[in-house]
Amino acid sequence: MAVTGLVFVGYLLLHMYGNLKALSGEQAFNVYAEHLRTFGEPILPYGGLLWIVRVVLIVSLVGHGHAAFALWARAGNARRTKYAAGKAALRTAWMRWGGVFLLLFLVWHLLHFTVVKISPNPDATGPDVVNNPHRLLVASFQVWWMTLIYVLAMIALALHLSHGVFSAMQTLGWTNSAASYRRAKLLGHASAVVIAGGFLIPPLAIVFGLIQ
Repeated sequence: MAVTGLVFVGYLLLHMYGNLKALSGEQAFNVYAEHLRTFGEPILPYGGLLWIVRVVLIVSLVGHGHAAFALWARAGNARRTKYAAGKAALRTAWMRWGGVFLLLFLVWHLLHFTVVKISPNPDATGPDVVNNPHRLLVASFQVWWMTLIYVLAMIALALHLSHGVFSAMQTLGWTNSAASYRRAKLLGHASAVVIAGGFLIPPLAIVFGLIQ
């Protein structure tokens, strides 16, 4: 779980950075999106890098999910009676159910922007929108409920990262001293703020009319 979780953290940082290209305008964002498909040519085929990334992420997702449910089952078998809820119990419950929510959001996110390419905006539909990454992005977050779903997902992601990054470092033995323990805690909080905050900038900029 720790290793696959850190793989996701690395991917999220890169994905978040790419999303911020939307602030530079339609051309810059679309050029970036196309460059992801042509990266590595002619050694790699068109879209080759994206498929390599997808395979790594799918393997990591399967590993992460398997580890999560295995630990969930192990904890249930080890504790037949429930203890009074405390911070640790609430944190554990959040990591479990928050992870389920993030998985459901991931399925919707892929359908929305990658697999089917759906514009939820009735005033912005058609091939010129769904086949244009920047226009699809803007059209989507001009819809209030779409933005709300995304904001809730980023809050869930921030909470998941805040504890998950720290927990991963602890599992890998990187918190053997008081100073390293504090650094791990700080890094967990910083990862949550940077990644979730970075992802929220483009949709909120669209909502407030800073990106047209």
